[in-house]
Amino acid sequence: MSDGRALARAYLEQQRLLGTDAVMMPAAALDVRLPAPSTPGLRPGSGEAPPLTTGEVSLTPGASPGKPGGSGPSDLPSGLTYDPPAQDLFSSDPVQRATTLAQIADLVSSCTKCRLCEARTNTVPGEGSERARLVVVGEGPGKTEDETGRPFVGKAGELLTKILSAIGLAREQVYICNVVKCRPPENRTPQYDEIAACVPYLFRQIELLAPGVILAMGNTAAQTILNTKQSLGALRSKVHRFRGIPVIVTYHPAALLRNPNWKKPTWDDVRIAHRLLDG
Repeated sequence: MSDGRALARAYLEQQRLLGTDAVMMPAAALDVRLPAPSTPGLRPGSGEAPPLTTGEVSLTPGASPGKPGGSGPSDLPSGLTYDPPAQDLFSSDPVQRATTLAQIADLVSSCTKCRLCEARTNTVPGEGSERARLVVVGEGPGKTEDETGRPFVGKAGELLTKILSAIGLAREQVYICNVVKCRPPENRTPQYDEIAACVPYLFRQIELLAPGVILAMGNTAAQTILNTKQSLGALRSKVHRFRGIPVIVTYHPAALLRNPNWKKPTWDDVRIAHRLLDG
């Protein structure tokens, strides 16, 4: 089997995991011969090839959609930079004094700083590896998350798991959390005072994890992490920074369930985050 065909099979398998429709590849594209040794864009030792793009462009390893060259995250424009104050060593705030994610979870479990505590079944502080290089941040817990105390475990969570799998990451390898740690009534968007009460937990979690990349999924996550009112559309396709950590903005998995047409741009965003991790 030629390298071109192997790449095509890898691409179609990724699309299957993401739940997108089958893609018809041009016959010529399937016969492309690529050099075997040391292909740019591959993770060392992984043997995995970057996904193909559709259309008539040449299939250059590491190329971005629609760009025939070896372009990557370094070609994206720089976005916003947000540097909120870091930990104060002399602070009496228990959140700032917490030194582990478990301590943060304990503080969240007893939190009554906003009205969201009144109807919650469980708090949802977050879960994943304490050595995670990728942190995924969503908006807030839904019904299933409130019942289980775990983030992203409903249908949107199943889709997130598939997205991560498509870039070779298991849920257990990343850290997944939300801006607010209690479910808003009827899954409404968290209000400003609720976010303000809860965001110190999120910022301290990120500070303790010190990840390589943050993937902000949805408007609330993106606007909170970057301290902006800009729309998600305006924030996509840029490399932002939170305390020096690269931030990639994309759609929330729940939005993809409502609008499958957003799966392709989400996949593009996730690939950027993946390449930043590899870089």
